[in-house]
Amino acid sequence: MSRRALFLCLPVALVLSGATAGHAQSKARARDLGVPFDGAPGPNNAITDVAGVEVGQVTLISGEGPRVIGKGPIRTGVTAIHPRGRNGRQGVFAAFAIGNGNGDMTGTHWIQEAGVLETPVLITNTLSVGVVRDAAVEWMVERDSTGPFWYPVVAETSDGLLNDMKGQHVTRAHALQALDSAAGGRVAEGNVGGGTGMNCNGFKGGTGTSSRVLGPGEGGWTVGVLVQCNYGSRSELRIAGVNVGRDIQGFENCVARRLEPPQTNAAGQPLPVCDRPPGGEALREDPEQGSIIVVVATDAPLTPDQLQRVVQRVSLGMGRLGSIHGNGSGDIFVAFSTANRGADDGNSAGGGRTAPATVVRLTANQMDPLFLATVRATEEAIVNAMIAAETMTGADYHRRHAIPHDQLRAILKAHGVLRGQ
Repeated sequence: MSRRALFLCLPVALVLSGATAGHAQSKARARDLGVPFDGAPGPNNAITDVAGVEVGQVTLISGEGPRVIGKGPIRTGVTAIHPRGRNGRQGVFAAFAIGNGNGDMTGTHWIQEAGVLETPVLITNTLSVGVVRDAAVEWMVERDSTGPFWYPVVAETSDGLLNDMKGQHVTRAHALQALDSAAGGRVAEGNVGGGTGMNCNGFKGGTGTSSRVLGPGEGGWTVGVLVQCNYGSRSELRIAGVNVGRDIQGFENCVARRLEPPQTNAAGQPLPVCDRPPGGEALREDPEQGSIIVVVATDAPLTPDQLQRVVQRVSLGMGRLGSIHGNGSGDIFVAFSTANRGADDGNSAGGGRTAPATVVRLTANQMDPLFLATVRATEEAIVNAMIAAETMTGADYHRRHAIPHDQLRAILKAHGVLRGQ
């Protein structure tokens, strides 16, 4: 079947969300609510502020009611990040790190070995990694990419609560469309792309992004971060240093309709029906779990060993929000630099090159501003994912509430940290 035929077979539930989708312009972001952050963002406050980086997303939402494997309900998607844009043919220096390894990111063995990323980075749900990886190969073959083979980088978090994940509704056509639709500019956040069915810090989560631009005295480099946020516990959630998760009232996990046997939490307690007065035993909080994928991009001239230092700082940004990298969480991060174009294309370079490459890199004492920018952009990208997310009811009537903007503002104001109060 041709690619054209594949697209004609896409379900009507498909919603395409490119980097410049209209709703990306209108949704509130954390700064719009007065949440304070340090550092200067780029014009889009997004990973696309790193010149050349493009993002494409495909969102799949359809059906409601009890879960029927293979039929739905569907709450999932794919996010694609091109380090040098859709038309970029050259590799980038890269590195990856693990906060907790209960997750998957393909292609990392070669990144660890050679320090080179030769493919786009894609993010989806846990059980769709294989089909998305194969689609990335197909996409590169169709574009006549150089090299005898590649190791596509595809990462995942689990949307198994809200989505019929075992039904594997993400197809090659969806992944190809995410790759083909990528663009620069503003990036849609919240319930979009691979983040569609995800939950974060006890509330609805999803896709988020942010950036930082260093001052002239620090090199003027840009650091951009994109996250697929699906980790964390509400009781530990801190925003602007305030434990807002404990202070927010209501908005607990619930179900829109009770099934038989009843839907339960991780402790086996029946979940309450939404919008009914609370009663009975208080629900115990589910353990910290779920996963997060973080992609860090920069135009600073960094070699793989320096990118390894940068990507390890993602954990500090998560720590500011209360993460402990829980046992059930797959917290996996990848970073790349768009500098040093043509220095090393890995397997894609073939065996013909004999001359050594000339590489520019910063000195060790120039790294601290990049570390700080990574921490700050990671923190804000996660909060942006939560602020943009909307309450969603998914499979088996499970409902996850968006973090309430009014309560969040009131709590931050009470602690004297709300910007523009």
